[in-house]
This record gives sequence, structure tokens and C-alpha cells, in this order.
Amino acid sequence: MSIRLKILLVVLPILVAAILIGGASSFFSASSAVTRLATDFLGFKAYEIEKYAESQWNLLVENDAASRPEMVDAAKAAVESFATSVVRSETELVFAVDRSGTPVMRSGPVLPSEAERRALAALAEAGKRSFTDFTLEGAERVGAGFPFGPFGWFVVASERRDAFYSDVNAIARQSVIILAGSVVVAALLLLLFVGYLVKPLESVVGAMKRIIASNELSGRVVVAYDDEIGHLSHTFNLMLGALDQAYGRIKRYAFEAVLAQKKETKIRNLFQLYVPKEVIDQVFANPEEALVGDDRVVAILFSDIRGFTSISEAMAPYDLVTSLNRYFEIMVDVIAARNGIVDKYIGDAIMAFWGAPVKRDDDAYQSVLAGLEMTEALDRFNELQRRDGQPEFHIGVGIAYGVVTVGNIGCDKKMNYTVIGDNVNLASRLEGQTKEYKQPLLISESVHYKVKDLLPCRLLDKVAVKGKKQGVRIYTVRKELDELEEEGWKAHAEACDHYWSMRFREAADGFREAVRLLGPDDFPAAELLRRAEGYARNPPPPDWDGVEVLTHK
Repeated sequence: MSIRLKILLVVLPILVAAILIGGASSFFSASSAVTRLATDFLGFKAYEIEKYAESQWNLLVENDAASRPEMVDAAKAAVESFATSVVRSETELVFAVDRSGTPVMRSGPVLPSEAERRALAALAEAGKRSFTDFTLEGAERVGAGFPFGPFGWFVVASERRDAFYSDVNAIARQSVIILAGSVVVAALLLLLFVGYLVKPLESVVGAMKRIIASNELSGRVVVAYDDEIGHLSHTFNLMLGALDQAYGRIKRYAFEAVLAQKKETKIRNLFQLYVPKEVIDQVFANPEEALVGDDRVVAILFSDIRGFTSISEAMAPYDLVTSLNRYFEIMVDVIAARNGIVDKYIGDAIMAFWGAPVKRDDDAYQSVLAGLEMTEALDRFNELQRRDGQPEFHIGVGIAYGVVTVGNIGCDKKMNYTVIGDNVNLASRLEGQTKEYKQPLLISESVHYKVKDLLPCRLLDKVAVKGKKQGVRIYTVRKELDELEEEGWKAHAEACDHYWSMRFREAADGFREAVRLLGPDDFPAAELLRRAEGYARNPPPPDWDGVEVLTHK
């Protein structure tokens, strides 16, 4: 066993043990501090919500309104609004449950399972101020809770466990990297020290270092020993002669490689603003296939600002550009969060798609969630508009799903990674019909087939859009419905079955019930009621297929 190996086996374990002990101590101290800060932050939010709730209740009491249900409901709504305002991330959630564990106030969707509801009921029954772990909608959460007696609530300010401990996990990863780096550095330093101890090699190592430091390959190592070290020195001198000849070529090739790498990095960074990263990787890997199209099944989304011409005429250019930029930033963030790709901006319109270049099983579902969340995000945008004294925006969203041609469309001077085909046109037409059907979101029949078991959908009509003779069914969709809406949508669906089976009197009765449940402002039910009553008086021809031909956009 060589002396080098002996020294390494004795010293290296000692260094590693010392580094691990110090690193572990630092990690536990840092993670403990971060966890305490995160816990205090949740507790502070709970405290602020409790203070606000108490102020609302005191207002009721001071104004002798505590016995008036409508005023109590208004106070509860104010508390819910305040709780929503303190939420700072998509994973945070503030909610309250009654003693049965049923959510009665929330800053976002809360759909507990039966087991989760029972666990929440136990927390509410205990009625103790606490910091607790619990599971909600299958996800582990941590939260600070407190009882609020006047409303009969148990309020919880919570965060997903993985987000709550994200900083701690980051510290753990960094600690591992630092410890590994420290071990590597320690090993390298130990190797240098061992080399210093090996005296016979000092002269050879010194000469080698001088040559390396000066980059002067014409120098030579002094052959001081007629042994293995001397043979090593002579061999090194022979190698230097060959390297001296190749050194010029190596420097030139290295310089050219650095320039090429910088150029490629610059191109990638520039074009990632316009083209998905996966597409850029594809082009660099196979430049000869850059202009080759491909048929893919994708989901296509179009959104447009309603009445934008009137809005733009009423705003100063600077304010208009500022509002548009803020609007696009919010909407693009929603689309990107749902794995969508923004294809282009068409004036005030946005075109996006899912399914290329990366195909996922839930592309249609993610596109619908993106459309719904865009309409939700619009409310936040309009709050900023109202704050700045600017007009509110209203949008329509159309989504289709099917085969399109995907690729870098264009020529070698100008290309655009995009999708073209009938389903792209259909998505655009559906977006145009949102105004006619007074719905914020319309989806095609193929999208409905993909999401009908995941989200509540409602058949609106059977139409032939511009440029198409064959009728297509169009639907709207929601994330969730209240009890009255569920009854109304069910009555509407049953009436639609009668309508397209030409049983117009039964259809009219069904649509009339839907209007009663959903209100006279429900355009889809009111419009089909008008048609059904008309056809009941004047039946259509026997070959009637129920398709409405739309000649406008």
C-alpha cells in the first residue's frame, strides 16, 4: 500500500466527519428558523382575519344589527373578501367550517371528502386556537386556526405542506450540495498536501507547474533521476513537443467553439421569447426538418376583448398600452400555468394551444381550466382598472379540440411555430359566438367529450358556423354549480333532448322551467324557449335537423 493511500485513508475520514457535523448543525439551525418564520406568518394572517372579523361583529353589535340575518351575511361576506385579499399564492387557502365540517367561507374552491369533512368537524368541535396539520382535497396542508363564536365558525389560514416547507427543502438541497462540494475540495487539498510530502516528485511537479503557468510548451522538465521519475520526466518532455505543435490548433478550435456556443446561446435566449424552448431544441437538433409540418391533435383557445374599439377610443394611448400589457401579462401567466403555449397576439386577441410540441393526456382539460381561470383572472384585472379609473375589460373565450397542422410555418427568412386547420377556425368562431350567446366561454363538442366527466357542461345550441354547412354542438362549462344552477342545467338538458327530437311542446315546458330556475336573463334557455314555442305553433319540415346557420363571425 502506497504512502499516498495510507495518508488518504487516515486523514480523509476525519475531514469528512468534521464537515458533515458542521453542515448538519448549520442545516438544522437554518431550517428551524425558516419553519418558525413561516409558522409565524400563517399565525399573523389568522390573527389579522380574526381582528377583521371581530371588527365586523362589533359594527353589527354597535348598530343593533346582530339580529338581522342580511346584515350578518353581509359581515360574513366582508370577512370572506378580506380573507381572500390576504392570500398571496395559489397554494394558500383561507376557509371556515361550521361544527359539521362544512365549508362556510373560503378564499378559493374547497371540496373536502367525507373523511376530510369529519376531520374538519373535529377541529371545529374542539374550538381551540392551534397550529395543525390536515388533509384537504387529497393534499396535505398546514394551518393556523381559531374559533370565531359570533358566526359559529372555525377559521383556518392554511398553506400546502410542500409549499410551506419549500424553503426548508431548498436549504436541505443546498446543504447537500455544499457538503458534497466541501468533501470534494477537502479531498483535492489533501491530494495536494500528499503530493507536497512526496519529496522526490517536487522538482518534476515544480517544472510542470511553471510550464502550465506560462503556457510555454517550449520549456522542458529537468531529468534529475535515472529511475521511474526520470523516465516520467523524459516522457513528459516528448509529450510537450507534440503538444507544442498542436497547441495553436487547439487554441483556434477552442476560440471558435466559444464563439459558436455564445452565438447559439444568444439565439436561444432571443427566440425563446417567441418560440417554445422545445421547438428551438428541435430546430437545432434537426435543422433540415425546420419547415416540415405535422398533423397533431391539439386544443386551441382564442380569447378576445369585447368592444375593444370603443375602449381604445376612450383611453389615452399610454393608458391603453399600459392596460393591455397588464392584461396580457395576467392572461399569459394563466395559460402558461396550465402548460399552454401562446401562439400569437392578434390585436387584442390571444391565440394559444395545448398538445404541441409536447403532447399530454389532459390537454383538453387543461385548456378548459385555463379558459375558466382567464375569466376569473379578469375580475382581478378589472379591480386594478377600477382603481386606476380606467374602463373594465370583458372577454370571450372559445376552445376547440381536434386535428390541426403544427409546425414552423413560413420560409427560411421568417418562420412562425403555429397551428392551422379547420379546428383553429372553429375555435375562433366559437370565441366570436360568446357575445351572441352571452357566455364568457364556449367549447366544441370534441372538448365536451374530453371534460364532461370532470366539469359541469351545458349544451347551448347546434349551429353551423360561417364556412361550415355541417352542424356542431356548442357547450359552455363551469368549475362548479350551486344547487339551483344544477337543477336549471338539468331542466335545460332534458328540454334540449325534446327540442332536437321535435317534441316542441315538451321542450317549451322544459325551457320554461329552466328560465324559472335560472332567471329571465339566462339567454340560452330563453332563446331556445322562444324557438320551441315558435316551432310548436309552426312546425318545421320533416327533414329539419335543428341546426342554426350563423352567417356572422
